[in-house]
Amino acid sequence: MSLLMTMINLVLLLSIFILFVQVFPEEAALRPNVVNVGAIFSFDTINGKVAKVAMKAAEDDINSDPSILGGRKLFVALHDSNYSSFLSFIGALQFMETDTVAIIGPQSSVMAHVLSHLANELHVPLLSFTALDPGLSPLQYPFFVQTAPNDKFQMIAIAEMVSYFGWAEVIAVFSDDNQNRNGIIMLDDKLAERRCRISYKATLPPDPMAKRSDVLRELAKIQMMESRVIVLNTFSKTGLLVFEVAKSLGMMEKGYVWIASTWLSTVLDSTSPLKPETANSIRGALTLRAHTPDSKRKRDFISRWNQLSNGSIGLNPYGLFAYDTVWMIARAVKLLFDQGGNISFSNDERLISLTGMDLNLSALSIFDGGKQLLKNVIETKMTGLTGPVRFNQDRFLINPSYDIINTVETGYRQVGYWSNHSGLSIVPPETLYGKKPNRSSSNQHLDSVVWPGGETIKPRGWVFPNNGRELRIVVPNRVSYRDFVSVVNGTNKVQGYCIDVFLAAIKLMPYAVPYRFIPFGNGHENPSYYELVSKIAAGVFDGAVGDIAIVTDRTRIVDFTQPYIESGLVVVAPVKKISSNPWSFSRPFTPSMWAVTAAFFLIVGSVVWVLEHRINDEFRGSPRQQIVTILTFSFSTMFFSHSRFFSFCYFNNSLVPTENLELRITGVYYSIIPTLGFSKFSGENTVSTLGRLVLIIWLFVVLIINSSYTASLTSILTVQQLSSPIKGIDTLISSSERIGFQIGSFAERYLTEELGIPKSRLVQLGSPEDYARALEKRQVAAVVDERPYVDLFLSDRCEFSIRGQEFSKRAWGFAFPRDSPLAIDMSTAILALSENGELQKIHDKWLSRSACSSEKSEDEAEQLDLQSFWGLFLICGIACVLALFVYSLLMFRQYSRRCPEELDSTSRNNSFSAHLRTCLSFVDGKVEKSKSSSKRKRDSMHSDV
Repeated sequence: MSLLMTMINLVLLLSIFILFVQVFPEEAALRPNVVNVGAIFSFDTINGKVAKVAMKAAEDDINSDPSILGGRKLFVALHDSNYSSFLSFIGALQFMETDTVAIIGPQSSVMAHVLSHLANELHVPLLSFTALDPGLSPLQYPFFVQTAPNDKFQMIAIAEMVSYFGWAEVIAVFSDDNQNRNGIIMLDDKLAERRCRISYKATLPPDPMAKRSDVLRELAKIQMMESRVIVLNTFSKTGLLVFEVAKSLGMMEKGYVWIASTWLSTVLDSTSPLKPETANSIRGALTLRAHTPDSKRKRDFISRWNQLSNGSIGLNPYGLFAYDTVWMIARAVKLLFDQGGNISFSNDERLISLTGMDLNLSALSIFDGGKQLLKNVIETKMTGLTGPVRFNQDRFLINPSYDIINTVETGYRQVGYWSNHSGLSIVPPETLYGKKPNRSSSNQHLDSVVWPGGETIKPRGWVFPNNGRELRIVVPNRVSYRDFVSVVNGTNKVQGYCIDVFLAAIKLMPYAVPYRFIPFGNGHENPSYYELVSKIAAGVFDGAVGDIAIVTDRTRIVDFTQPYIESGLVVVAPVKKISSNPWSFSRPFTPSMWAVTAAFFLIVGSVVWVLEHRINDEFRGSPRQQIVTILTFSFSTMFFSHSRFFSFCYFNNSLVPTENLELRITGVYYSIIPTLGFSKFSGENTVSTLGRLVLIIWLFVVLIINSSYTASLTSILTVQQLSSPIKGIDTLISSSERIGFQIGSFAERYLTEELGIPKSRLVQLGSPEDYARALEKRQVAAVVDERPYVDLFLSDRCEFSIRGQEFSKRAWGFAFPRDSPLAIDMSTAILALSENGELQKIHDKWLSRSACSSEKSEDEAEQLDLQSFWGLFLICGIACVLALFVYSLLMFRQYSRRCPEELDSTSRNNSFSAHLRTCLSFVDGKVEKSKSSSKRKRDSMHSDV
């Protein structure tokens, strides 16, 4: 039995040993002692050298802290691609075969596009701080992570700098690779958002394959162009070569602007001291540097950099990003272990099935924890040497920002910052993150810049190219109204009002403008101005000078200068003199004005009658007499308003009515008001207070109406009048008459498209003589043309006149291609001409004509309508209503007091009709007390005298 038990124990021990031997190696494989990370760089480049030192420093710092990976070691394997995409690909395959959990790199975006496909299949995250191509989308390449600010933000910063300095065009010089090419495409988009553009794109072979001859050829082309703002987006070897050639060509002198991407700041930070010829060639340029906030960790790392690098190279921001990238991977791996994950790889069945090939593709395995590791990297929240490290939902680092650096004679100086939060500023971006974003132009600031050539004044950004080509200025070859612009027969000389304005403005330009005039048109009829403007937009001409109206359709394709003359469409029609007629007296007022005035005469007369009827004997009598009283009283105010409204005289500084002149002897004033005898025009006095109040207001209204009528009638009878059935553009729209317009003018399109007039009604006319002939023979009812033309036309043709008001306000200006800086400078010159009076002198020289004798159209002596007086009628109407309302209240109060006595004297079966008769009888009744009281007061006053 004991032997049997011994045998069983041995079997159990053997089984446990076998199980331990099988399980332990698997557990050891899942939790390796070394975590492999690969790095692919060209270690002969500046960023490659800096990254090598920084990544090894991060590796040492991580391995020195057992709490990071739980006692495991991080190993960063370095692979030198030596500028070769092929070697980069080979290095990536080698890392994939050796159970690498992540790869730092590649250095170039070209290989990032390629290796990202491999990373997607094998689930190995790629983290790069130098391949910052905006085209590397996380949707297409989910396993590729950019651990430094994407070049998209660098291009936004450059675009905002260009806009800040007021430049409209730039020239882009770039290496023809994915990162630099896509960066320029992004820059073009961002400039367009700010109404700027790239006028020329100069491509160079990919870095470092560009030769001096390649650069010389492109810069020679740029020298012949207008723009002097050059953006250089490349890498350090090609970039320094471009500056060297530019210096030799004189392109680092006054007038030029150079903006380099971040490659130049890496040269300044990592290469010290610069060679004298290099420092001299880049002087005056602007460049960007990825901004990293100041911190104690950063200062400590900088202090030990010389020891880490043995003084071989200076530290730049990409060394800090390299250090933080290694830490990001280490933290993500630690979190993977804490989440219960393991580092394990499995074979890809698709690769195993590829047999019969010499390539050992089966060695490539899928990282089982790759997706979780990638998720941990994207969700990183740490503070590194570069500041807070965190990704937004688009997988961009939060708060991308740059230092703006100006290279000067002594090295370089910082002139400001750019951040995606607040734009351009002179304070560190981190101090603004707690404030509300403010991207307004007034909040954008940079310090002063020393430009190429040592200039401190901001360059204009463009010049006329030194290529011998003059500006091609097109002028319309007009056959009519040649005072504005014309070509002298048999010569290429042009003259006219518009030409003189242009020549005067050219003299005020701050630089020389070579140009030549090119006539446009066949010389037999006026050219099409829409076609002329289209030629400028197409690049056939460099500008247009002439009588060119600034209209909406044209402003969409060209830029206009400041207007130099106001214009607008007007209607011209034949007119005839108006002879006097028996009814001329009715012309000052419109029919509605006559009707309302007559109605108010009757209304006021009726109101005064109501107010005076019970207390004034002069407003009583038979119905016929009372009607006559109302009519004579109301209409007599028209003729006596002046005398009665001002029928006062001063005596002893007292105001006395003229009809009580006997009181002037005593100068008694207190007794005047109760005895005012206003309106004794036809024998009627007003004695009630309400009646006098209404009458005073009505006399004021009559005074104004009477004065206005007199003035208007005087004008009508003394000034010669012109008449026409055409009152303005509204008359033409509502009629079916034919309308003339000038050939080539925008009037045709305006009449048809804006006013909806059929083309069949429009008649083309080519000259002032055609205008007069067509109007005289009634071929057209009117002509629609611009005001400057019409003024010249009417200067010696008095049988025609402008009808109605000017409509469609317009102006004339000179046209230039979109975003042309010449348009801005020319506008400034035109404003100066206007301010110093030169513009008016040119106008008087060409356009002043002896006008016809003083004549007025009937529109100029417009009839007085109700709209001019409705306020007066409203005041008078309100006064009448209020007076009647107060009078009604008083009547009701008196009647209610007397009502019981009346009821006692009538029958007990009193009906409504009886009440009504009683009420009307009361209202119509005569109040004797008022008159006797008034008489007693007058007698008393006479006795006092």
